Amino acid sequence: MQPISFARSFLSKGLSKSVGKASATSTVLQPAILIGVLGCAISVNAQAAVGASTNNDNPTNGLQLISLNADEIADENDADNLSNIADMLDVADEPDDSIDGVPDESALTDDVDDIDTDIPAEVAQVSLNAISPETLKTFVAVVDLIRRQYVDAVNDEELFSNAMSGMLTKLDSHAEFLDAEAYENLRAFTEGDVGDIGIKVNYQPEAGYWVVAEVIDDSPADKKGIAVGDYLHQVDEFKLDEGRQVNDVEQLLTGIAGTQVDIITSKAGRRKHTTTLQRNNSHPQIIETKLVDGIAIVKLPAFQNNSREKLLEGLINLNAPISGILLDMRDNPGGVLTSAVSVASLFMDDTDVVQVQARQNKSRVLSTQGDAILKPLPLVLLQNRYSASAAEVLASSLQAQKRATIIGEVSYGKGSVQSVIPLNDEQAVKLTVANYMTAAGKQIDEIGVEPDVTLSGSENMWEQQALELVKARALDSGIRFVRKNATKE
Repeated sequence: MQPISFARSFLSKGLSKSVGKASATSTVLQPAILIGVLGCAISVNAQAAVGASTNNDNPTNGLQLISLNADEIADENDADNLSNIADMLDVADEPDDSIDGVPDESALTDDVDDIDTDIPAEVAQVSLNAISPETLKTFVAVVDLIRRQYVDAVNDEELFSNAMSGMLTKLDSHAEFLDAEAYENLRAFTEGDVGDIGIKVNYQPEAGYWVVAEVIDDSPADKKGIAVGDYLHQVDEFKLDEGRQVNDVEQLLTGIAGTQVDIITSKAGRRKHTTTLQRNNSHPQIIETKLVDGIAIVKLPAFQNNSREKLLEGLINLNAPISGILLDMRDNPGGVLTSAVSVASLFMDDTDVVQVQARQNKSRVLSTQGDAILKPLPLVLLQNRYSASAAEVLASSLQAQKRATIIGEVSYGKGSVQSVIPLNDEQAVKLTVANYMTAAGKQIDEIGVEPDVTLSGSENMWEQQALELVKARALDSGIRFVRKNATKE
């Protein structure tokens, strides 16, 4: 088993911005390590996590899968004439000394006789006083107390699983212990899955609370006993009041499939209760493309392995000349790192996109590769406070090169990298291992990407405003995209 890398764009935990700025499988492959940004990289180690922003409420602090396999990237011989970024992946596939890609084969075995009780060499120099005997004694005493006194019987497996989860979540808001279902959902994210916990809520002024209006059967919330009529008081660290919008709460509850979220609920008039749920109610993301007055409007909800190909396919299917592009990345929580780089490669050539700094390594820089097929077309990128991680990497790169006008509001501000490391076939740990910045070395975490043109008011009007901006820069004669083999007919 090899570590899986995730660049966190989705997110795992949401961070809040002020009212103006409220606040993403394939099988495990080689142990290659690529620094990622927002999303889960399943064959590597890296995920960009949502950074805590003073003004951000992005719920998609989840992850992004980063696929480092060249065979998952279309090459120049494909029917759609897509460019090849295998060279970049080859560089990325070099081992990362900062992360152990070789799991301990003796760990977690069922045969007690096979367990090696010697102190591992890597921790042999750690002082025995690193953990106080009193701390160990207290831990055992607490376990024993729960066994004997807790109102319901709890087995030791559940207690120790909870202990591991608590240890990681207290480490930082993005670290998690992943059970079999969560682990599988994270691995599946590269195929396009985003998840929630399976509830719908609305604010009831007469009660003064957010109330659960719908619970999907067999969803994570349903399995944990969340019911219609329950009050929802808090999502992770974000308290809910009448100032929140429905979209804000939905975004806090949504993230990359498999990531977890803590909610505080109560039955009316009863005490509050905290429940940890995993976003396993998954639904695929679809790239929507439409043509308005010669302008292609592309809604890119997350970065997945095939986002570049799907984007080009959408433009081809318009079957009409295109004189400009509006790339709508509102609510995009991030995704596969190499996917974000390959999308950037459609618009720019020979350009650095992102740099990642691990604990003990020099910064790594990922650059565009191949032909910039869409370079001649004027580009406007629309973002909001929920655009995060890989979405911010793409926006900052396009902005720095003056290749696109960024319009909307300040993005979420996520800049830490997580690695998902398997413990066995069914469990894994998601751990923060690096930070990422813009190609120019500017910080994104807790800052976000400032738009060139700020929009306010109802988001329902933003698309039309962005469209007018693209029209003002549109080509006099558009470009029609066709499949390579279609030109021979």
